Amino acid sequence: LDGLRCAACSGIIEEGLKATPGVVNARVSMSKKRAVVIWSPALTKPSSILSAVQALGYSASPATQYESDQVIIKKQRAAFWRWMVAGFCMMQVMMYASPTYFTEPGEISSDILHLLNWASWLLSLPVLLFSSSTFFSNAYRDLRMRQISMDMPVAIGIVITFVVSSAATFEPNSWWGNTVYFDSLTMFVFFLLSARLIEVKLHKQTLGSLELLISRIPESTERLNADGSYTRIVNTKLKIGDIVRVNIGEAFPADGKLIAGSTSVDESLLTGESTAIHKNLNDKVIAGSFNLRQPVNMLLEALGASTKYGQIVSLINQAAIEKPRLSELADRVARPFLIFVMSAAAIAAALLWDVDRGRALMTAAAVLIVTCPCALSLATPAAMLSSASAFVKRGILIKRLQAIENIADVDTIIFDKTGTLTEDHIEVTAIQHQSSLTEAEALGLAAAIAQHSYHPVSRAIVNAHKKTQTAAFAISLHNIQETAGAGMYAEVSSHTLINSHLKLGSAKFCDVSEQYQHVQQVHLADANGWLASFTLQEAIKPDASLTIQRLKNSGLTIELLSGDHSDAVANTATSIGITQYQAGCSPEDKLHRLQTLKQQGHKVLMVGDGLNDGPILASAHVSIAMGKGVPLSLAHADYIFLNGDISQIPDLIRHAQHTMKIIKENIGWAIFYNLISIPLAFFGILSAWLAGLGMAVSSLIVVANALRLTKFMQTKI
Repeated sequence: LDGLRCAACSGIIEEGLKATPGVVNARVSMSKKRAVVIWSPALTKPSSILSAVQALGYSASPATQYESDQVIIKKQRAAFWRWMVAGFCMMQVMMYASPTYFTEPGEISSDILHLLNWASWLLSLPVLLFSSSTFFSNAYRDLRMRQISMDMPVAIGIVITFVVSSAATFEPNSWWGNTVYFDSLTMFVFFLLSARLIEVKLHKQTLGSLELLISRIPESTERLNADGSYTRIVNTKLKIGDIVRVNIGEAFPADGKLIAGSTSVDESLLTGESTAIHKNLNDKVIAGSFNLRQPVNMLLEALGASTKYGQIVSLINQAAIEKPRLSELADRVARPFLIFVMSAAAIAAALLWDVDRGRALMTAAAVLIVTCPCALSLATPAAMLSSASAFVKRGILIKRLQAIENIADVDTIIFDKTGTLTEDHIEVTAIQHQSSLTEAEALGLAAAIAQHSYHPVSRAIVNAHKKTQTAAFAISLHNIQETAGAGMYAEVSSHTLINSHLKLGSAKFCDVSEQYQHVQQVHLADANGWLASFTLQEAIKPDASLTIQRLKNSGLTIELLSGDHSDAVANTATSIGITQYQAGCSPEDKLHRLQTLKQQGHKVLMVGDGLNDGPILASAHVSIAMGKGVPLSLAHADYIFLNGDISQIPDLIRHAQHTMKIIKENIGWAIFYNLISIPLAFFGILSAWLAGLGMAVSSLIVVANALRLTKFMQTKI
C-alpha cells in the first residue's frame, strides 16, 4: 500500500475493503504498509480489490510484486528534493524576516518591509506548490472520499497561513492586518518533511532484521543449460529440478541439495545459528542462507512459499499485519480525535474573530498543525515491530504481535518434556519383538507408520530404520490418524505380518502392558495385540537446569506435564529443579490442568514441541513451540524457536516486559504532548512554526524510543 500517513488512513482502507462485495475480512497495517484480505473467489477477484483501494485514493499492488530498487530510489529522491526546496526557501525567508525579529515596530520603513514581504511571498510559492504537494494531494483525496486523515488538518493549516500572509502582503491595511507568517509556513513544512524523512530511516532501523530477512533472496540466479553454460534468469522462472550455480556471497534462491562442490553457509537469520555450517555433496541447503566459501551447484527441490524461507516470511508478514489490542484502540481513537481537533480549531477562530481576525486564523492554523495522532497510533506497533526484529536475530519468530503483551505478564509456565526440556534427537537403544517377527521386520513396520509423523519419537523410529540401510516395507496404509500425546493409528489393506491395523504409541494407546517399568518405551501393535516395543533414550538439554533456575528467580511458577512414564518424568524434573510435575498425562489431562490454572486467575505460558501439544498451546494465554523438526506452517504456537534454544525463554519474557514499558512510555508521551500542545495552541501561546516543530518531534520521539528495543535483547539477565 502507498499513501498511508496515519492510523486514520489504515482505518479508511480497512473499512473500504470490508465494504467491497465478496471481501470476507481485511486487516491493514500502517507500519508495514500492507493489507491482508480474505475474499470469496466466486464473488470477486484480486483486480477488483486493488481497484477498491485505488478508488479510495491510495495505490496498491500484490505483496509478491516488490517494488524495484529504481522505483524506491525515485520515491526517495522526490521526497529528498521536496525537503531540500523547503529547507532552502526557509533559510531565505528567515533571512528576509530576521530584521523584524531584532527591531521595534516602526524602525523599518514600510516600503522596505513591504519589499521583504513580497520576497518572502515569492520564496514561499515553491514550498506551497512543490514541497507541500503531498499534503494537498492526500487532503484532496480525503475530501473526495468524505474522509479525514492526518494530512487534512496539516493542509488546511498551510493554506490558512499562506492566505493570511498573502493578504497581509497584498493589502496590509485591511482587517486581516499587516503581519505575515511566511517564516512560520516554510519552517513547519520543512520540519514536517524532515520528520518524515527521519521517521522512514528510523522505521527501517526499527524493522531491522525483518526487512533484511524478507529481502535477502536475490532477484536472479545462474541456471545451468543443457550445453553446460549458465544463463542468469529471474527467480520467478525457476522450476523444481533446475540446477543453479550460487556464487560466493549470494543467497540460495530455493531449498535443495548440493550436487557439485562443498561450502560453508550462513543460516543465522533463518535458524538463529550464529556460526557458519559446512555443507558437503548431497547436503540440504535452504533458501535465504548465504554461500560463504566457494561457488556451488544445487538441485532445486522447493520454491517460493514452499521453502522454509517462504514460511518464515509468511509468518513475519502475518505478525506485522495483526493488530495488538492497544494498537486497535489507538486506531479507533484516531479519526474522532482529528474531528475534535478541527472543531477546536474552528472554535478558537470563532472566539478571536471579533478581536483580531488575522490572529484568529493563525491560532486555528496552529491548533490544526500541532495535533499529532500519529504519535499515538505509532506508539504500539513501532515498539512491537522493533521487538519482532530483535527476536528474528535470535532465531525466534512471532506469529502475532499481541503475544508480546501476553508473555510480559505470565506468572506460570507449563513445560512439555520430549523435545522441549530434552534434546530433540532421541535414539532407539533396544527392541523387543514378538517371536514371529525379526528385529528388522519390527523396525520396518514401525517406520512405515512413523514416517507420517513429525513427533520426535516417530523421527527416532524412522532414523533407526534408516541406519539399517534396508528398504522400507511396501505397506498400503490408509486412514492414518495421530492422537496428540498418545500415538498413531493406521488401517492396513492386507499384509502377511499385520492383522487389520497398526498402532504405534504408548502402552495405554496400544492396549498392551509395559515391557519394562523404568524406561521410556513406545509400542507397536495390531488387531491381535502386541508386536514390538522400542526402548528410547533422550538427553536433557544442557542449559535446561539453568533456564529453570532463571525463571524461578523471576518469580514464575514452573510445572512439567508429560505423557511419558512416571520414572522418566520424575528423573527429568528433579535433575533440572522442577518440583511440580505430572506423568502419564493425556492431552485432555494437560488441557484440564491449564483450565484449572486459568480459573484460578493465572496467566499461563505453555512450552511444547508445537505440533503434538496443539490443543493446549492454542488454549494457553501465550505459547512457545520448541520443536526444531516441525514444519513452521504446522506449529500451533505464538512463538517459534527455530533453533530450539530453551535458554532464550527468560530473555524473551524480559524483553517483552521491557517492550511493554516502552509502549507505555510512548502512549504516555503521546497523550501528554497533545494535552499540553493543543491548549497552548488554542489560547494562541504556541505559534504556527513551533506547532509544526512539536508535531514533527512528537512522532520522532516515539519511533526513536522504540528503536532502543533492537539493542536491548543483545544482553542477557
